[in-house]
Formats: sequence, structure tokens, C-alpha cells
Amino acid sequence: MRNPRIFEPQPLTKGQELNLSEDGANHVGRVLRMQPGQTLRLFNGDGHDYDAEILEAGKKQVRVGITAANTLGNESPLAIHLGQVISRGERMEFVIQKAVELGVTEITPLFSERCGVKLQGERLDKKVGQWQKIAISACEQCGRALVPKVNEVALLADWVQLPFAGHSLTLSPYADGGISSLAKVDAARLLIGPEGGFTDDEVKLASQAGFKDVLLGPRVLRTETAALAAITALQLSLGDLG
Repeated sequence: MRNPRIFEPQPLTKGQELNLSEDGANHVGRVLRMQPGQTLRLFNGDGHDYDAEILEAGKKQVRVGITAANTLGNESPLAIHLGQVISRGERMEFVIQKAVELGVTEITPLFSERCGVKLQGERLDKKVGQWQKIAISACEQCGRALVPKVNEVALLADWVQLPFAGHSLTLSPYADGGISSLAKVDAARLLIGPEGGFTDDEVKLASQAGFKDVLLGPRVLRTETAALAAITALQLSLGDLG
């Protein structure tokens, strides 16, 4: 059994002994049924992986000792902020999971005029918390030690106006150039619309806010496909893929 990798939301240091969080203890003690003497890896989002040995293991409490701290170097040199208009069902969860695997550093769910999701209040807050957990799980799987932040939901009209140092991009079949034509930078933000596309007013608003249209290809892509294809293209041209 290879060492499982578990997110632990508390400060971690070499030589420390600690009880795992409720979620971590449940996964290690109940799901994996690990025993004292077995080893695992912990991370808390600070850029390190921590080797740990189980000292005590029960169904409700697991105590570990940290034996080593390792700095990881698997973050992309390109910081990508994804602004994704919320899609229905599991498609939004899929985008968040795969975007994290592809190396995005920040995700902002957006409401637009043609967004088909009408969540609000407590239900919306709960959904954002669920998306953050999906981002954490994706980091556990892909080996990232920095956890991308899933921000509170914003209005598209507000998000595009935020100051940003780097490329601000949106996809258009009428654009003159593709992502491969972009100048080298260390940050980019990507605006992805809903299934129904942006309204003319939203296109104009993004353009006035400095967003550049880029051509991704000759075919019309679904919103979740467009996001992941664009992130991949950015990483190939400006990041660490390929």
C-alpha cells in the first residue's frame, strides 16, 4: 500500500505530534483502517508535504508524528485565475477538479445574465464550501501542496472590473490570434461563459475592462470543455505542460 496523502488544516512542523482533524481521522481510521506504525503524507497548503507515522489509531481519533518536511516544486510558473460562470449539475464540480489538476491557482464562480443556476443565501455558501473541498481532494490526488482558493461567487460585471497584472482573456471564434501568440507573462485570468454564451453587453463590458479575445479552435465547445482546453493551452504556451 503506497502512502496515502491527506489534507490536514493546521500548522505542521517536523517533530510535531498531533491528532488528525475529524475528516482526516475518519479517512485514515475508518476508511483506510490504517494501524500504528504505518506511514502517510500530510499537507496543509503551505507548499510542503510532511511525512508522518501513525502513533495511535482508532475510529474517531488518529494521532501521528511528523518525521520530515519536504518542499515541493510542482507549481506552474503561470498563475491562472479561472472565472467560470456556474454550470448546472456536476459539470461545475468537474471543471473545478480538473482545473486544479491542470494547475490553476484561483477560481471564482460567476453569475452572468444567461447563467442557469439560481442558488442564493445559505445554499450558495454551502455549494462554495463543497467546491473548495473538491479542490482540496484534487490536490490530494495530483500531488499539489498549494491549494487553490475557491472564492465567493461574484457577478461577472464586478469580476471583470477587478485590477489584474497579466493577461485577461476570454474565448471568441472571431478572434484574430490564439493563445500561442500571447507574450510571456507570469499570470493570466480566464473568463469562461455559460452554455448560452455571453450577452452582447457582457462581451462589450469585458472588452472595456481589458479582456482580450483569443481563438481556441474551429469547433464550438461546451463550457466545461472550453475551460479545460483553454487552461491546457495556457499551460502549454506559458506554463509547465508539454
